[in-house]
Amino acid sequence: MNVPSKVNQVLTVRSAGVRKPNPKKRGYNSKGKNKAVVAVKHATNKAKPITKAPPPEERQCFECNKMGHWRRNCPEYLAKLRMNKANGAGPSGISIYVIELFTVSSNTWVFDTGCGYHIINVLQEPEKWKKLKQGDMELIVGDGKRVPVLATGTYHLTCPSGLVLTLNNCLFAPGLTRNIISVSLLFEQGFKYVFNGIAISTYLNDVFYFEAKPRNGIYEIDVQPNNNIYNLSKRIKSGINDTFLWHCRLGHISKSRIKRLQSEGILESTGHDSFDDCESCLAGKLTKDPFTHVGERAKDLLALIHTDVCGPFRTMSRNHERYFVSFIDDYSRYAYVYLMKHKHETFEKFKEFQNEVENQLGKTIKALRSDRGGEYLSLEFINHLKERGIVSQPTPPGTPQLNGVSERRNHTLLDMVRSMMCRTNLSHSFWSFALMTAARIVNLAPTKKVNKTPYEIWFGTKPILSYLRVWGCDAYVTRDSDDKLDPRGEKVVFVGYHNRSGYYFYHPDANLISIKRKGHFLEKEFLDRGTGSNIVDLEEIREPQTTADEVGTSDQQEVVANESDINTGIRRSSRTRNAPDRYLWLLDGSEVLVVAEPDGEPTNYKSAISDPESAKWLDAMNSEMQSMRDNQVWDLVELPPGSRAGGSKWIFKRKTDMHGNVHTYKAQLVAKGFTQTQGVDYDETFSPVAMIKSIRILLAIAAYYDYEIWQMDVKTAFLNGHLSEDVYMVQPDGFIDPKYPSKVCKLNKSIYGLKQASRCWNLRFDQKIKEFGFIKNEDEPCVYRKASGSTISFLILYVDDILIIGNNIPMLNEVKHWLGTCFAMKDLGEAAYILGINPQR
Repeated sequence: MNVPSKVNQVLTVRSAGVRKPNPKKRGYNSKGKNKAVVAVKHATNKAKPITKAPPPEERQCFECNKMGHWRRNCPEYLAKLRMNKANGAGPSGISIYVIELFTVSSNTWVFDTGCGYHIINVLQEPEKWKKLKQGDMELIVGDGKRVPVLATGTYHLTCPSGLVLTLNNCLFAPGLTRNIISVSLLFEQGFKYVFNGIAISTYLNDVFYFEAKPRNGIYEIDVQPNNNIYNLSKRIKSGINDTFLWHCRLGHISKSRIKRLQSEGILESTGHDSFDDCESCLAGKLTKDPFTHVGERAKDLLALIHTDVCGPFRTMSRNHERYFVSFIDDYSRYAYVYLMKHKHETFEKFKEFQNEVENQLGKTIKALRSDRGGEYLSLEFINHLKERGIVSQPTPPGTPQLNGVSERRNHTLLDMVRSMMCRTNLSHSFWSFALMTAARIVNLAPTKKVNKTPYEIWFGTKPILSYLRVWGCDAYVTRDSDDKLDPRGEKVVFVGYHNRSGYYFYHPDANLISIKRKGHFLEKEFLDRGTGSNIVDLEEIREPQTTADEVGTSDQQEVVANESDINTGIRRSSRTRNAPDRYLWLLDGSEVLVVAEPDGEPTNYKSAISDPESAKWLDAMNSEMQSMRDNQVWDLVELPPGSRAGGSKWIFKRKTDMHGNVHTYKAQLVAKGFTQTQGVDYDETFSPVAMIKSIRILLAIAAYYDYEIWQMDVKTAFLNGHLSEDVYMVQPDGFIDPKYPSKVCKLNKSIYGLKQASRCWNLRFDQKIKEFGFIKNEDEPCVYRKASGSTISFLILYVDDILIIGNNIPMLNEVKHWLGTCFAMKDLGEAAYILGINPQR
């Protein structure tokens, strides 16, 4: 057979029936008796149309020759397999013959209509695969070479569409150069195929997964290699460079700083002077040229403290922090880092820092250098510095380079956090753990401006590095279980250090953080997997104001980010007015990059239906649409000339209780109100909510007099408001009327996302509650009171959450009944969790 020399062809596998064993035939095994032989058919350049598999009643078994099933499901065949396995013939006793004309590696997958197995040459999550013994199963390639099958299991393939295709019953054969997808196996999973004459499109439940196109007579699928691949051959031959291992343990510091640790005797020599480029550093650090400046360094500890606030970040930490503040001693460069939920906590963090360091060192802080941020210029902060005799040194406007130590330190910490998280698949909310780890490491590593490490100058002794581990690596820890039959070890993820007494570990199954004294760390296995796909966006929410040439210092640049190939500069500490974060969820992913929250809710309709919990999200969307119909929120009409229809968007949220347990999957349809025009489709927008101090006062009164505190929630509250303007919206994704796909929704009632929605709801509620006899408080428009004789009741409205407080239960029941007749309500009983407050009797 003549084959073109530069054509990459694979002869696909065609399944055939069991034939009579032939002892003279190559590959015959006397132990296996009736072995299944899979014949091979040459792939021609002419593409043949795909035919659907026959229905069950037309299938003929080649084992017993009966109709209604295939050989692999035949009871007689399965009984023989069990007998062969009991006699030591191996788990399957199957030989598969494959011919490869050219062994050229490719990222494409062969889409085979005859092969009964998925065949792969790379492995994912090896601990979940079933290993086979040598000789149990093998493939025979064209030159007669036998390629062993090492394992069987499930492979998760990321399709070009972004969906993940689960391939069951895969054979792992690393000796093959091409991967094969079995059409028949996917058909059994419910997949459908559409052949348009050019390519084969594959669908599941009307959702498009991938397209196979013919190349040289073979249908192939172009996919990107999976980032979570575990290559056995690479693992066996792996010899991790010890210098690179310590580079990762030390938060991706530079090679020169590792050499200094070795020369000072803090770190043992690794025998390797260098290593290849670190992809995590390349992905996590930017290249900028510093601005040169000469400054005078302090002469003693605490003589000068540099400080700067960094944030807010678009991704909240697991404890809901968005900021951090750093305090760096100028003499030693030793730093303290504190996480904050709000910027106004800076003063409290400074007092905490001041009390600790002055008590430890027996010295007092002499001067504090900061930028001119409002958190440092508050009257409370300034008076405190004056009382303690601390000189405040705010930098002049537009000169962040004068506060270069803290600016540079924060920049270095974020570079390290990005590099550390690039190797993991952890949620972005773990940035706080990575940050505190990076802050610890920087204190242990030498700097350019001091002869010793900051730790040594601060504590007077050399640091110990033996306890450091690669951040984000897998580990095994002892399981806390009373059942003696449970496994003693549990696989976790290392996420930080707990002071000097232990480590922080993340338990993915329980979504919890634990503290353990020690664990067994799988560092080298973690590094073998290579760089992950977790590119972390930890930029502050701000607009760029300056170039790299205008920021940074040479004299105060205490940390080398990496070698000369990666020069990072200082980010200017500018504070500009930006739109609040609470409006970012109204934008599409194409309009703004918002990092997903820790719980990983879907961001749009497409991601919801492809989510592992798609059934729950679909139920939530159906429930929301039913609410729209029940409330007659819109009518489908043709868009009038000269009018504009705004967009709509699905918002998904897992609602949790006070312990973090998910109790409701909520889908909310919102309008993109940012497209509205004032004076055209909205006018006034102001809507009040109860102030937190008012809620606390009433809760204190209720606690003192032992009043009842009941809680209610208004279902789809904004749908109760009536619109006075003509507002049009496109039909929501996934629920477009097939009869009228071109029509738009004319809104009769307010909907979440409209600029006037909250005002419409507040006016409607105010009208209804006054009809029942409640009187609005003059100073607090969302607090109502009703009194009659010795009975009194209060009502607090916070958007759609309602608190009812009173001393007469029948009166409170009347209020609940009235609200239930006016709106769709959810009775939550006694108040258990109110805006972070947990009232208890």
